Amino acid sequence: MTTVEITDVCLRDGLQDEPVIVTTEDKLRILDALVDAGVRRLEIGSFVNPKKVPQMADSAELFAGVRRRPDVVLTALALNTRGVERALAAGADEVSIVLSASEAHSSANAGQSVDQALERYRDAVAAHPQVRFIGGISTAFRCPFEGEIDPQRLIRLVEGFRDMGITTVGLADTLGTTPPDELMRSLAHVRTAVPDVEYSLHLHNAHGQALETVTRAVDAGIITFDAAVAGYGGCPFAPGAHGNIATEELISHLHRAGITTGIDLDALTDVAALVRGIVASARPLDTVHTGGRSDA
Repeated sequence: MTTVEITDVCLRDGLQDEPVIVTTEDKLRILDALVDAGVRRLEIGSFVNPKKVPQMADSAELFAGVRRRPDVVLTALALNTRGVERALAAGADEVSIVLSASEAHSSANAGQSVDQALERYRDAVAAHPQVRFIGGISTAFRCPFEGEIDPQRLIRLVEGFRDMGITTVGLADTLGTTPPDELMRSLAHVRTAVPDVEYSLHLHNAHGQALETVTRAVDAGIITFDAAVAGYGGCPFAPGAHGNIATEELISHLHRAGITTGIDLDALTDVAALVRGIVASARPLDTVHTGGRSDA
């Protein structure tokens, strides 16, 4: 029987694009509820400039407040060397470092070229040989600024991660608009060119086609996916980006296909209701003074 591993990214990708500030206490409630439902991998924050993404300004406080469990992996996202240092200081189990497949999105999202990001990540990874890093590639299939992405670009970036010693790379359909046929062709091309890497998919869901992509990806041997409970998410720097595939929809889809996940669907459905209630009652972003550092 096939087993699929899910990383829930609601607390990071899900909340970063909402026009509200969810309190650290409420984030901890969501985190505990997800773990109680059986989720064992969670991306819970990002160490980025809080002036640009104020929803993530409390990531260090969130890590500090977590009730640690030995079988649960907590990941943080970083976009530069300073972000990596802050994530490690906060106690992240793993650090996800993310490149953009397009130069335009890299400039908007990280304020640097793709090659600059690669070089800085290379230095950061080399400085922390004891840390597990996960590679991620945003706009891996389509970019809001540059359109369809040539798979050769992905190959170069995956090879860059591999050459740093990173052996797990996630490919993100950031807009959620890539047709399954197109996405699978690109994925197959990259996997053939760089077979010595474990791949995962981070799927947004613009046209309700993400579950079809999941089915085809599992059939092709992909067994690791990101999802966000209640389907929240988006990218503040990718106009038109849609919400993530909802974790509860993904789990239901996989279980119907006889695929195990270790996650309790009924409990997860309750978590989705909890998250919706918290987001609905959170303070609007424009009423909160976030301040923040400028060096993230």
